[in-house]
Amino acid sequence: MVKGKYVEKILSGEKKATIRLGIVKPKYDEIFIHGGGRPVALARIVKVSHKKVRDLTDNDALKDGFSSRKELLKELRKNYDKLNPDDYVTIIEFEVIKKLSELDYKDPWLGLKPAEIARIGLRYCTDLSDEEKRVLEDLTRTESLRKTAIRLYGNISKRWIIRKVLRRVLKKLIEKGVLGQKIDSEKNK
Repeated sequence: MVKGKYVEKILSGEKKATIRLGIVKPKYDEIFIHGGGRPVALARIVKVSHKKVRDLTDNDALKDGFSSRKELLKELRKNYDKLNPDDYVTIIEFEVIKKLSELDYKDPWLGLKPAEIARIGLRYCTDLSDEEKRVLEDLTRTESLRKTAIRLYGNISKRWIIRKVLRRVLKKLIEKGVLGQKIDSEKNK
């Protein structure tokens, strides 16, 4: 999750990293970047490194969209009250592979993979049934309609159930404005 004011920098490629306090180990190679209360992009993590706050450089600041180390440290201190020079930070470098403001409306899944829809749905749809949650959670693990159908229903021919859940969730995400609308960066500052 990033502040809304960083969305444009990420989408333009000016911000190619995020720096987090502590040792962070991302669960996925591809991540959704969330800003301004919604997902804005799908990104591939290209590098994860750790260093002490005292060892941060101007180059680290530039990757994170700041003009200098001094500016970066000022922002980090705003976000983390008790930031010490000996604290470790994680630098997560990424490349945007899909802007969610540029979805493919000709594709039934808007150009997203089913597992990506599942991850967004689990985060933003608070009114899911237990069965919908079960399907989406399994799909995020297997990343396969076939595997999820076999694991949950014992038969590959039950993929239609997973597709039906995905269509319902995708419709909810569009109705809520989570997917399918351009990002208004001025509103998110």
